[in-house]
Amino acid sequence: MGTLDDTTVLVTGASSGIGEATAHALAERGANVALLARRREALEAVAETLEADYGARAAVVDGDVRERETAEAAVESVVDRFGGLDAVVSNAGIGRGGDVESMTDEEYFAMQETNVDGTFFLTRTALPELRESEGTLVVVGSFAGQYPRSYNPVYAATKWWTRGFAHSVAAQVGDEGVAVSVVNPSEVRTEFGSEDGDPFEERFEPGTVTEPEEIAEAIAFAVTREGSTAQEIDLFRRDKFADMQ
Repeated sequence: MGTLDDTTVLVTGASSGIGEATAHALAERGANVALLARRREALEAVAETLEADYGARAAVVDGDVRERETAEAAVESVVDRFGGLDAVVSNAGIGRGGDVESMTDEEYFAMQETNVDGTFFLTRTALPELRESEGTLVVVGSFAGQYPRSYNPVYAATKWWTRGFAHSVAAQVGDEGVAVSVVNPSEVRTEFGSEDGDPFEERFEPGTVTEPEEIAEAIAFAVTREGSTAQEIDLFRRDKFADMQ
């Protein structure tokens, strides 16, 4: 297990699911962890657990990633408290609606603003700090960002954008010492999907799809690389390709 002593990592979507599990994986390795999401009470509970279980220094920086000001305030707050920023995990994302013809404007814009705009604002704001620390940006992509998704083309498109953006940013700043990695899950047992029905954690039985802790371990692996980049890590349930025609 790589160590992250004296490093600082900002994690978005940190109040539950993959983000919360990632905060645990990073704190266990010694990192200072800054938690960003909209639900402040949930973030405070996560922070208390990190401090109690690992002796970690945890900071809560709540806000909506869809707003440019959130990224700016979060990065400024983290740097002021910890003296720098060594890694950013852009994890916040949502899936709404499905069929293109019946998708509402609200569903469309919510996905675009969260999955696309949120990733852009955070990356743009964090890059100067990551350049200074020769740090790492980890973007959570998706199986849907690699293969066509008939039942939600718009969500898939946001994840294709996310992956393409991350790889192109890697090309732009790699020679400046910044590593950019993409971690692609398929279904993960989290609250994801609750906007349109049962969340994945209720829809799938334990052991049938990926657990958030598995994704968190991949993210932590990417963050602990020194001098190299774990450019893309795919974590799919074992029978995922069996259903593809």
